[in-house]
Amino acid sequence: MRQTRPRIRRPRHLVSVTVLTGLALTSVTSAGSPLTTGTRASAGPVGSGDLAVSVAGETALEPCRLAGTLGVQMSEGMPTPPGFARSTGDVRALTLMIDFSDAPGKGPARDRFEEFFPQTTKWFETSSYGRLRYRPVTPFTDWIRMPRPFAAYGIDRGSPYEPGYRRLVQDIVAATDDRVDFRSYDLVNVLVTPNAGPSALDTVLSVTFSGNEDAPRADGVPLANTSFVYSRQDDGSGSYAETGFRVLPHENGHVFGLPDLYTMDGGGSVGHWDIMSEDWGANNDLLAWHKWKLGWLDSTQIRCAAAPGTTEHLLAPLASRDGDGDGEGTRVRDGDGDGDGGEDSRAKLVFLPLTEKTGYAVEVRTRAGNDEAVCKPGVLIYRVDADVDTGHGPVTVADSERDSGGCTRRPNVHAELSDAPFEEGQTFRDRQYGIRISVTDRTADGDFRIRVTRR
Repeated sequence: MRQTRPRIRRPRHLVSVTVLTGLALTSVTSAGSPLTTGTRASAGPVGSGDLAVSVAGETALEPCRLAGTLGVQMSEGMPTPPGFARSTGDVRALTLMIDFSDAPGKGPARDRFEEFFPQTTKWFETSSYGRLRYRPVTPFTDWIRMPRPFAAYGIDRGSPYEPGYRRLVQDIVAATDDRVDFRSYDLVNVLVTPNAGPSALDTVLSVTFSGNEDAPRADGVPLANTSFVYSRQDDGSGSYAETGFRVLPHENGHVFGLPDLYTMDGGGSVGHWDIMSEDWGANNDLLAWHKWKLGWLDSTQIRCAAAPGTTEHLLAPLASRDGDGDGEGTRVRDGDGDGDGGEDSRAKLVFLPLTEKTGYAVEVRTRAGNDEAVCKPGVLIYRVDADVDTGHGPVTVADSERDSGGCTRRPNVHAELSDAPFEEGQTFRDRQYGIRISVTDRTADGDFRIRVTRR
């Protein structure tokens, strides 16, 4: 199996523009009210159970809810603004297969659909612990022929909704509207015949328009959350049949409000620890921060280490579905270290806010669930910046083994960060903010105990 380098994908999901006080600012939503469909992403869910307990828990987590930044595309802040697709419950995805006279579909359109399903549905079910029930709907089982050749649309990398994509979407609507009620769907997937446009080995055309109320309209609603998938992301390693579908969960991540985590250098800041960073090669999951943002983690599974002093936490692996555990959880030490702060259930995410816009996230990653490529299980630590645009490094993973070359040789997996997790006895330090995060031990069940100290 030949080694291939990670593909560098330039930021390519597009949003609308808001103008404030004379300055043109790219924004995650257009000015004005939310979309008329009322769909929006869940963001930082309320824990289930007694309302009083939930409210108290939400209050405790408030310092850790990084605020979004006006003018930042796809901010990591909470809550996710209105206009994006909801990310919990039954999500209906209109899925259309299209071709062109100069790029006719090769083979049945159903084959194109089966490149992505049921794999995408299973991926979201696993990642969300069953909280997102992804329902692809295909009213057309044959290729939908566009009235113009592919070349006539002028589709290029990062093309905006004007003019090529607007013509393409209008033609898609005209060809399908007699059998499709676009108001019935939360998002749209357009699976383009793979022979239209260049190979993904040369350039990745796949793109998502998300939270865009200025999109072309159908049945009275804007097609505001639409993903286009073009050529196959096939590196020749023989893994495409198992992993080639993952471009679609990545693109759909944008319709739920998640940014690109790769930069111009590829996956250099996050590596293979989130599908919004690298969606080539082996399967991978989302970061715990994203799962909280999407509503897939409860408030009972989050610990907010905002106060000075020392706290100890028992972290369950992110892939586990039983994050509440046995009740052995957080021991809170007061400033004098007497440890009388009580206990709580196990967690899946510990967050340390630095400012209103930045903070450190701590979670446990293992080779389980969607995380196929984990070669060093342990405690993953990363910084989240809510004031950094998509594709410019809003998340940075701390590498416990700098310049090691990593522990994997899997194709299209960022090798250097593959051994980034911290193990028992290792400590992360941020001297500027006076923070120390130590991994104290690992239990027989695979949980990790960590100690957080901040001045």
